[in-house]
Amino acid sequence: MNLTPNFDRVLEQLFSHLVTGERRAARELIDTVYQAGIDAETVSKDVFWPTLEAVSQLYRKDQITTLSHHYATRMLRMLVDQAQARYTMNGTRGRRVCMFCGPNETEELAGQLVADLLEADGYEVTFAGGGVANDEIKEELTNREPDVLLLFASSAKDAPFIRELIDSLRENGAYSNTQIVVGGGIFNRAPGLAEEIGADVHASSPRDLLEKLTSEATVRNERFTKTTTRSRREAA
Repeated sequence: MNLTPNFDRVLEQLFSHLVTGERRAARELIDTVYQAGIDAETVSKDVFWPTLEAVSQLYRKDQITTLSHHYATRMLRMLVDQAQARYTMNGTRGRRVCMFCGPNETEELAGQLVADLLEADGYEVTFAGGGVANDEIKEELTNREPDVLLLFASSAKDAPFIRELIDSLRENGAYSNTQIVVGGGIFNRAPGLAEEIGADVHASSPRDLLEKLTSEATVRNERFTKTTTRSRREAA
C-alpha cells in the first residue's frame, strides 16, 4: 500500500531541484507523488502553485538569481504540461472563460496552470497570455460574450491597466453579463485592491478560484451595481 507523501517535504525538495536545474530529480520526485495515488489536479493546486508563488516572491525580492528563476520556471512549465495530460476531464459546465495575464514568465505560467485546471473542470477556456491591449480584450469580449473575464497579475505594474480595463468595460453598465475575476500575487499582497479597482471576485489560488466560480457566480462589484441602477433610474 502506498503512503501519502508529506507535502511540506515534497515542496522543499522540489524547490531545491528547480532552482538548481536538476530536471531528472524534479521529474522523479513528482513521479513518486503520482505513484502514491495523488491525482494530478491536487499536485498542480497544492505543489506546483505554491512552488511557483515561492519562486516568484523570492525572485521579486532578489533572493534568488536570474539563472535560478529561469531554471525553475522552465522546469515547472514542463511539469505543468505533464500534469495536464493526467487530468480527468469533467463534463461541460456550459460556461465560457476568457483569460489574460501579465506579460512576465511567471504570470504566463500561472495562467497556463489555471487555464488547464479550468478546462478539466468543464469550462470552455480561451487563454491569450500577456501583452494584449485593452482595446483588443474588449473586442474579444464583444465577439465571444464570455461568462467570466479572468485576469491574473503578479506585478504591481499591472494593476493600473486592469483598473482602466474594468472601468471601460463597466461604463454605462456594459458587459454586465460578464463577471470579472482577478487573481495573482499583487491582489494577494494588497488586501482590498481587487474590490477597489472594480473586480467582482478575487481568487487567491486555483483551488479558491474553482470554488468561487461556482459559489459566487452571480456576485458583482457593488460600486458598479449602484452606478448601473442609478443610470437606469435617471434614464427612466
